[in-house]
Amino acid sequence: MEVKLYNSLTRKIEEFKPIDKNLIKIYSCGPTVYNYSHIGNMRAFLFADLVQKVLKHIANYNIHWVMNITNIDDKTIRDSKPNSNAWKAEMGVQSGNAFEDLNKLTAYYEKAFIADMHKLGIEKSDLYAMPRATEYINEMQSLIKKIMDKGLAYISEGSIYFNVSEYCKTNTYGKLFKIDFDNFKPGMRIDSDQYEREQVNDFVLWKKYKPDEPFWDFEIDGQNYPGRPGWHIECSAMEYELLGLPFDIHTGGIDLKFPHHEDEIAQSKAGYGIEPTNYWCHNEFLEVEGEKMSKSLGNFFTLRDLEDKNIDILDVRYSMLSAHYRTKYNFTFNGINAAKKARARLQEYIYSIINNLDDKELEEIKNAKVLSTDIKTDKIQALANSIFEELTNDFHTPKALSYLFTFINNNKSASLSKEEQINLLYLISVLNRVFGVWTFEKKTEEVNEDIPANIIELANQRLAAKKDKNYAEADRLRNEITSLGYNILDTKEGFKINKI
Repeated sequence: MEVKLYNSLTRKIEEFKPIDKNLIKIYSCGPTVYNYSHIGNMRAFLFADLVQKVLKHIANYNIHWVMNITNIDDKTIRDSKPNSNAWKAEMGVQSGNAFEDLNKLTAYYEKAFIADMHKLGIEKSDLYAMPRATEYINEMQSLIKKIMDKGLAYISEGSIYFNVSEYCKTNTYGKLFKIDFDNFKPGMRIDSDQYEREQVNDFVLWKKYKPDEPFWDFEIDGQNYPGRPGWHIECSAMEYELLGLPFDIHTGGIDLKFPHHEDEIAQSKAGYGIEPTNYWCHNEFLEVEGEKMSKSLGNFFTLRDLEDKNIDILDVRYSMLSAHYRTKYNFTFNGINAAKKARARLQEYIYSIINNLDDKELEEIKNAKVLSTDIKTDKIQALANSIFEELTNDFHTPKALSYLFTFINNNKSASLSKEEQINLLYLISVLNRVFGVWTFEKKTEEVNEDIPANIIELANQRLAAKKDKNYAEADRLRNEITSLGYNILDTKEGFKINKI
């Protein structure tokens, strides 16, 4: 199936031409694990998940998807230091040892991130690898040496910098983001990992050791330069080691175009002699109620914040996927409520068909492998063609959903033949491998029954843990309740328990 996507490198929609027709390699810039990811971060990860799922389940490619974990940078070091506000009691007591405290902090927030991904319908099992930056220090040092050997980096006061002006003599710096070089001064250096778009100077590859910070030895020509990597070099080394260069697709938020992704291109070209990827795909920003999200405006939300407001995170997933990834997504509570209703509308339509099927028919639908061999009616095949054309045309989820809802609004399930009903469920089940917000189990009537006292006590403990913002304990208690055969649903009043 032909796939088209918008390439930030060429600034146009192109036909996707894989390097290997049997295997697509994707790299996504992952989280910096110094605190909980906010919903703006999660939109970027959800977009990456959309890309790999459309290519896997609609276009039928095999996928190697890598998402890194940044567990060493300015922010992780800052927030792992003594008396940090980001430190949680469940991490234990800060030891004052830079490495130990960094590892405790980043391990905690990495685990929280993976839990958040799962809530949003992004599964770690879909990833080929999820490398931590600290696991690739040797590879980063090797790349830095290669860049230095090419005369494109230099040492200054114990740190190592990429020489932008020297690189520009034979290469273009500014492929992804139009850069104004009027204020560029050769030899001026930037030490911070993240900086403003207006700052175009030599950027740091290796940062000199500072007291009370983690560091690694780095020997060059018999001289040791203790320190740690700059943020940009991390991705370049991990991409090369895990996917090889070039790989097919690199995803990330539009805010990463410069400096992060621009510097990735420069580092890979300088050190490895080749640019990292053929297609750069960037998602647009997320706003909240029409404004930029910020803590000062009180509109800064994590998934945990939304759960505290009794919002189903799958409604958030559906709402985000209802907007095209290259448009700004305006998060509003009215929008989430509308998404909840739309999602429920289709779920009820699914139930209206499923509850008329026998178990064998339902099992065949859920296990359908290749859609084209399962649809045998012209009416549903035409619908499938329209939907899949939109999904493979720059991942246009809103248009795909509009076709689906127009169909169910114009065709009551009872008006469809039995074969058409089954074919439609085949189609929606394949779509659900991309959207992941509907269930294909038979609807059962709610049973009012006595809930054992020990289950109610666990539920009350979980409610108390949530109020204390001890989400790790709340998740543990939910899992224990589930293991005992009960589901717990958060409500405005507190919770509701049903037997599984």
